[in-house]
Amino acid sequence: MPSAPRNPPFRAEHLGSLLRPSKLLDKRRAIQQKKESGDDLSKIEDSSIDDIVKIQTDCGFHAISDGEYRRHMFWGTFFPSLNGMKEIQGPDLDIFRLYVPDIAAFMEEGHVPGETVICVGKISHTGKSSYIGQFEYLKSILPKEKHGDIKMTLAAPNWYHLRYKEGKAYPKDVYSSDKEYFADIAEAYRTELKILYDAGLRNAQVDDPNLAYFCSDKMIEGWNDDSANTKSIDDLFDEYISFYNDCFKRPSDMHLGIHLCRGNFVNSRHFSEGGYDRIARKLFQELNVSTYYLEYDTSRAGGFEPLKELPKNKNVILGVITSKFPKLEDKEEMKERIYKAAEFVAAGSGESKEEALQRLGVSPQCGFASHEDGNLLEYEDMVQKLKLVRTIASEIWPGQA
Repeated sequence: MPSAPRNPPFRAEHLGSLLRPSKLLDKRRAIQQKKESGDDLSKIEDSSIDDIVKIQTDCGFHAISDGEYRRHMFWGTFFPSLNGMKEIQGPDLDIFRLYVPDIAAFMEEGHVPGETVICVGKISHTGKSSYIGQFEYLKSILPKEKHGDIKMTLAAPNWYHLRYKEGKAYPKDVYSSDKEYFADIAEAYRTELKILYDAGLRNAQVDDPNLAYFCSDKMIEGWNDDSANTKSIDDLFDEYISFYNDCFKRPSDMHLGIHLCRGNFVNSRHFSEGGYDRIARKLFQELNVSTYYLEYDTSRAGGFEPLKELPKNKNVILGVITSKFPKLEDKEEMKERIYKAAEFVAAGSGESKEEALQRLGVSPQCGFASHEDGNLLEYEDMVQKLKLVRTIASEIWPGQA
């Protein structure tokens, strides 16, 4: 069995999305309200990215992102950029599984999804990446020797499948089954990874609340009560693992990790709860990724016991620092939590606690601004959280990136 990769991932990580500065938010709102044109938006984005890259570097981070500053939402523009996919406004609620946690949360708040992306024809990649410009700009402002550290965050492959009722994810005259639909998305996903790889990307992170939803008792109950479903929720999870592995075929020197959380929306909203226990074995042992970036800031994510399932050739980055609220965590308490997690990893792998620690790192539990409006904390609060992550990493793994 190969050893777990390192550098990336790094001992101190963050999850890619960072709070936007007021100058960028103000410009976007003025454009949305038709008070200003968007002619100079890219210049403001560039300058905001320059600033946040400096902050990350000054804080001692190596996996540098652009803060997702060119995106409205964390998943970016991959799906609407594909042939056969179309973004629509004011979608019919009848297409949605209302018990999928993010959809359910919108309904509880008295809102409906304002837009979504639907399949309208056979899916394929256009050959032009909608992410590539973000990567190329980071390359232009970082030294060449750091290009391999740049972190790009990507959309979950099943983002526009799980939320739709059975039979509503695609037209029946286009695809006769999930298997056919998944196959075309997987081919498009591999094309995206190849374009980014050929441009020099070696550090990718898939952001995926959906897999964590399979830990939610509420979603499981909703699934079981839905007479339209022709398979069990466990069957679907198995199909997703296979589907993801088809998407994630990549060169051996491309590090790919996956981030699981329970939702991260405006006003620090989360969507679901439930520990990793019911999915841990398949998630850790069967999914073809090198690193798991896991939410672990509160009891809604459960305990560390599922980490016993982590194979020796994989890493876990422990998201013990919350990105949702400004209160700064106690450094020693967080270090003790990481040491406790290492005990469970060691118990499952037969390693010593010290050996298990070599496959761990620390991060915030999620992004600071999965939606551009961001969470309930100030810019300086975020910087202090990032500094705390770096300090914890330096004290547990002295001298390591």
